[in-house]
Parts: sequence; C-alpha cells; structure tokens
Amino acid sequence: MTEKRWGLTLPLPGIPLAEMKPFVQLAEAEGYTDLWTGETGGPDGFTPLILSAAWTERIRLGTGIVGVFTRGPALLAQQTAALTDASSGRFVLGIGASSDRMVAGWNQIPFVKPLGKVEETLAFLKVALAGERTDTGFKLETAPSHETPIVLAALRGKMLSLAVNEADGAFTNFLPLGGLPKVTENVAAGGNGFELLCRFFCFPGEWDDYEGLARFMFSSYITVPVYANFFTWLGYGDEIAEMRSLWEQKDRAGAAAAAPRELIEDTFLIGPPEKIRERLDAYVAGGITLPVITPITTPDKMEETIRALAPR
Repeated sequence: MTEKRWGLTLPLPGIPLAEMKPFVQLAEAEGYTDLWTGETGGPDGFTPLILSAAWTERIRLGTGIVGVFTRGPALLAQQTAALTDASSGRFVLGIGASSDRMVAGWNQIPFVKPLGKVEETLAFLKVALAGERTDTGFKLETAPSHETPIVLAALRGKMLSLAVNEADGAFTNFLPLGGLPKVTENVAAGGNGFELLCRFFCFPGEWDDYEGLARFMFSSYITVPVYANFFTWLGYGDEIAEMRSLWEQKDRAGAAAAAPRELIEDTFLIGPPEKIRERLDAYVAGGITLPVITPITTPDKMEETIRALAPR
C-alpha cells in the first residue's frame, strides 16, 4: 500500500440516515479515503453505502462487515454487483461469520463451522462476480464492470490465514495495541498489496467522562464467545476471566465493573484528539494499513470530531 488510507465508520452514532449527507461529504472533503459500515443492531451494512455512493465522488465504500450466515451467497453477489455499479467501482465487500450471538441468538440461524461457511461463500462470490455461473446454477444477469476487492473479518489464526491466501485483506476489531504484533505476524505473508483494517472506537474526552460507557461496551462485546476467544488467543484470558464469569451469571453491572481498565484503555482510544491521533499512528506504524474510526460522541459534536480526527 503506497497511499495512506483513513476510514470513518457508518452509520454515525445518533445521526439518522436521512441526516447523514453533510457528514459524509465533510469526511470526503477532510481527506478521509474510506467509509466502512458496521452491521449490528442498527442499519444493515449496505444501505448507508448506497446513500453515500450518491453523495460522494471519490471516497471508497466498504462493508465492514456483512455476515455470510444471514444472507445467501447469491443475494450477496447481487448486492455487491449493484453497489459496485452504483459507486462506479468504489466498493469493497467485507464479509465474515459475524458472531454466534447475532447469528444464532438474534436470527435463529445455526452458527456452525464459521470458517467453512466463509470459505465456501468467498469461493462462490469469486465465480459469481466474475460473471460466471456458479456450481449452484446462479449467474448474475450483468457482471460488475469493475473488479470488487473482498476482505474477510478475521480475528484468529485460521481465518487470518484464509484472508491472506484467498482474499484482498483482513478486517480486525477490538484489537489492543499490545496484541497487534500477534495479528500482524499472522498476515505477514499477505504481501505489500494486502490490507489490514481495524475499527477503532474513539472517545474524544477523558476517562471520567466515558468510564461507564466504555466499561459497558467492553464487557458486552468481549464476553461474546468469538471475542472472548480472540482475547484469550492474544494472551488476555486471565485479565477477562472475572468479567466473563460475572456476565455468564447475568450480572451485567458486575461484569462492567470487573472490566480491566488497563485493557480497555489499550483497546479503546480515549482522550483528546491529539492523543487519539498518536495512538492511531502507533497502530499504523505497527502494521494497520487502514484505521477505521468510530467517533463515540454526541450528534452536536460529530462535525468537530470528524474534523479533529481527519488524516493529516
């Protein structure tokens, strides 16, 4: 990667989709190179990008990520082809297994063999997006006129290896700075063109301003089995053990209180914008090719936060 890339997460907290246009255009004007969606309990991963494709001219658009269990592979191919076309080739498809909580819990779909499901879907998409007929008999009526890169949500070894061998990049999340070397060593074989993306939750203020929210967010995410396994793989199993135990006992307040502050502050970016920027620079120096910023702030402060955290 020769171009410095800098991303912003959509949707923006507290901003309705109908009011998102000025913020998206501000991001492009401020030099952000990418807009990447999440997909949890809010809008789906495609809709904010469809809107942004019409509102912008240059910025790259990516799903970070959409799940392979909750959409059939043919539908994923159709949505990808449509957004690639609508954006004149500015779209990157990010796919992943999502989590057992979202797939099995929320959607009542069995969360079985996630690695195999991602690998199978990736193989299908490569054929379909090339305009060819898949083994299932599906063929796009019109193949995309632009090639669509595909990145995989990947936290641990086998999924990172699949991303290196078969995709254009890997998308990680909730990554402590201390755990970065273990991730980068697992994607070292990806070469110069391989992208390593990471989403960063940025709290532009002091610890006391955000402690309650940061503890809640950390405990609710890192107790999800896929993230608990990720942190254990990184070597933080002991640090999160008490928090996990209390969460499993349905003691949400106790779990939040037990969330280790040092680990929270190594994972979330908390502080004034210059401190956040220094931390982002440290991640980039350590191997992240595209930081994707999620500003955790109120709507009235969103504009100044986007400006403050813009690339320099």
